[in-house]
Amino acid sequence: MLETDKAFTGSIPENYDRYMVPLIFEPFAADLARRAASLSPGAVLEIAAGTGVVTRALAPKLSPDASYVVSDLNQPMLDYAASRQAPDSRITWRQADAMALPFEDAAFDVVCCQFGAMFFPNRSAAYREAKRVLKPGGHFLFNVWDRIEENVFADDVTNALARMFPDDPPRFLARTPHGYHDTALIRRDLEDAGFSHVVIETRAEQSRASSPRLPAVAYCKGTVLRSEIEARDAGKLEAATDYAAAAIAERHGSGEVAAKIQAHVVVALA
Repeated sequence: MLETDKAFTGSIPENYDRYMVPLIFEPFAADLARRAASLSPGAVLEIAAGTGVVTRALAPKLSPDASYVVSDLNQPMLDYAASRQAPDSRITWRQADAMALPFEDAAFDVVCCQFGAMFFPNRSAAYREAKRVLKPGGHFLFNVWDRIEENVFADDVTNALARMFPDDPPRFLARTPHGYHDTALIRRDLEDAGFSHVVIETRAEQSRASSPRLPAVAYCKGTVLRSEIEARDAGKLEAATDYAAAAIAERHGSGEVAAKIQAHVVVALA
């Protein structure tokens, strides 16, 4: 991962929430929220919360006396998440680095994280921190994307941009969001951090959009891929988006489109 891969700034948070969340994140957020709520936690910490899709799914499922700390390293993403959430006295918003959490030991029953682990520069440190703030017997729930070839629209866009920029193809999607998919490595990283009873489930869903342009806009304008495109040619963002849309249309049709998305869902016991 490059340092710039964490730069969700400018209009990216809004585009991310408008396009990426319904395209690929909502079904996995519902799954993670269901799993977390089934544990009946009294105190929950969410790390790398992004624009709050899990927060919106999980908060209604928690008990009235639960406490829910929602955190992210990126303040613009956290601000956007807070703006989308209905007022809720149980929720505390906190800017926090997953590798140095500003919370006491054994403070939470559940720590959850949706598609954030791929962005941690030091996953071992982040996992040790998650274990530290969990009560004994607490649960760490998170998900990560499977390899890019199992996530069709992301692969389509990456391949299209490689044709458009053959001398320096933008590789953000393959490098970071889809770069931490080895389940043996994930298990080893967690066990090295002191977690036990690690269960990893690979789960497929369908990504759906009303037109092939929506996935192209989502990836090209709602992720750090935008910054990569603009770094190669500041004037080609629209052309790159159009080119990606045409590639998706050629493969999937010009009307409503659907394609496979796949992720690993991880549950580890502190």
